[in-house]
Amino acid sequence: MNENLRCADEARTASVVELAQELIRRPSRGGIDPYGPVLGVLEEWLDARELPHRRLRDAAGAPVGLLVEVPGGRPGPWWTLDACLDTAPYGDETAWTFPPACGDVADGRLRGRGAADSKLAAAMFCHIAADLAPRAHELAGGLAVLLDVDEHTGGFGGARAYLADPHAARPAGVMIGYPGIDEVVVGGRGLWRATITVHAPSGHSGSRSTTVGAVTRGAHLVRLLDAADLPGGDDGSGFPLPPKLTVTAFHGGQGFSATPDRVDIHVDIRTTPGFDAHAAETLVREAVTALDTALPAPLPTAVTPVAAWPPFRLAEDAQPAAALLGAAAKAGLTVRAKTAGPSNIGNLLAGEGIPATAGFGVPYEGLHGIDERAHLAELPQVYAVYQRAVLELLGR
Repeated sequence: MNENLRCADEARTASVVELAQELIRRPSRGGIDPYGPVLGVLEEWLDARELPHRRLRDAAGAPVGLLVEVPGGRPGPWWTLDACLDTAPYGDETAWTFPPACGDVADGRLRGRGAADSKLAAAMFCHIAADLAPRAHELAGGLAVLLDVDEHTGGFGGARAYLADPHAARPAGVMIGYPGIDEVVVGGRGLWRATITVHAPSGHSGSRSTTVGAVTRGAHLVRLLDAADLPGGDDGSGFPLPPKLTVTAFHGGQGFSATPDRVDIHVDIRTTPGFDAHAAETLVREAVTALDTALPAPLPTAVTPVAAWPPFRLAEDAQPAAALLGAAAKAGLTVRAKTAGPSNIGNLLAGEGIPATAGFGVPYEGLHGIDERAHLAELPQVYAVYQRAVLELLGR
């Protein structure tokens, strides 16, 4: 019996890897490649196993994801496994030691863009759905698998379309399959982002005018933002990370002989419960007021907010974190709960009142960089943890 189980586990692991390889071999860089080919691989695989699925589309009708649904036979909440099928760009392809879309296995590692983030997880979650489907009548609620192809763009179109779909059951919680064997991410800082437009009169760089140009005014604003006083350490909310402000872009001017009349600055502020989006916007607008007072210009400096997500932190004894951490412990893994500095799709879900975990998977290298690889030795354990967690959540 044990030999039969071992052979079944090996066959399933091989099948997960084979499907992930096919996904990696269909380039799906966010905002660059068409998503039809990578979605088609999974649609063919799901059709062969008679698993219910459908494409999710945005308001313009473009595909933004794939949704797999396995309804249980008894009433209960639905839970969702989520993994992205789009990827980061390749970057400098000449720096890779293997083709970014090779999808091969070497030295126990699955290689290629998306191996770690997150095509291996997508293949694993589809297999879990296929494993559960024959006994779905025993389960309470249901399992959805969300496969987003608008994640690396920052749009999260697949998740947005899923939550807006009137035919989809709203999930009680989501487990996102980002990689990393040592941690379950249960929280993340939020964000507030804005474009700041700094104005000034244009002119010739060689003129006698002493007018302060937009580049100089913009540089002064950057200094004000860099010197801004943000709270540090514990803000009284129990959140383990402080807020952070970063100027991420500065655009303006061309050539040498003209002083530009406009500079656009991008500001990214990572927020916490004690320093939220309102506090972030207030800080930026106070810096802008200080700029316009110290260095007046014909037009006031404009602040255009472009995105805001709340911070989130899920208690370790709340679902689905408790199920995932408990399943990891039963598998003999030492896994800690982590609040991440970067934001993730869990922030979007938190804004909708949906609890989420955002990371537990195989060890990896080169995520978003060169030579992306996912370790395969731990895949059976990771698979078993997610399957055990799902079964617990579905009342088994």
